[in-house]
Amino acid sequence: MKTMKAPLAAAHERAPREAPIHPFWLRITHWLNAFAALIMMLSGWRIYDASPVFRQIVIPPSITLGGWLGGALQWHFAAMWLLVFNGIVYVALNVASGRFASKFFPLSPRAVLRDLIAALSGKLSHADLRQYNAVQKLAYLAIVVDLFVLVLSGLAIWKSVQFPLLRELMGGYDNARIVHFCAMAVMAAFVVVHVAMVALVPRSLLTMLRGR
Repeated sequence: MKTMKAPLAAAHERAPREAPIHPFWLRITHWLNAFAALIMMLSGWRIYDASPVFRQIVIPPSITLGGWLGGALQWHFAAMWLLVFNGIVYVALNVASGRFASKFFPLSPRAVLRDLIAALSGKLSHADLRQYNAVQKLAYLAIVVDLFVLVLSGLAIWKSVQFPLLRELMGGYDNARIVHFCAMAVMAAFVVVHVAMVALVPRSLLTMLRGR
């Protein structure tokens, strides 16, 4: 009996460790969100160049998408619907599964400062990819909020007459454009830092592809 119980106990102990780090639904929604956000950013830059918010800032056409204003708008709106609906599924499943609370909380300013100092000094551990450090938690929560602001400010620009309250909450049409541009800049900065961190910890890319 002891010889039979031992393998069963060992298998039971291995099961939690062998469970996917990122479930299938998370990986699918993550990559769809990334694709939609990238399309919106590149096409948004082409739209921005047609009527710059800041005259001294012009985006090089070589890194924009759409070819012309009409084409960029078509790409932008198509990606917008993907981002909105996929984003709703992403947030809903994170909350319903309990992953949102377990992965991103607790979070405190002290923990963020501690992990930020450790990251800048090259002492931040990435041994356990199941656990997010405080800087990661803050960054992921911030980008969710940023994408929410992007959608709302974009809606205030696109349907300014139909949503006057939303437009006024943004400080008017012109301010909504500024909010939208700044939110886009935050997203671009997040993408750069995120890609840099993936380059430093390649295993994180494999786990988002394979789940393990």
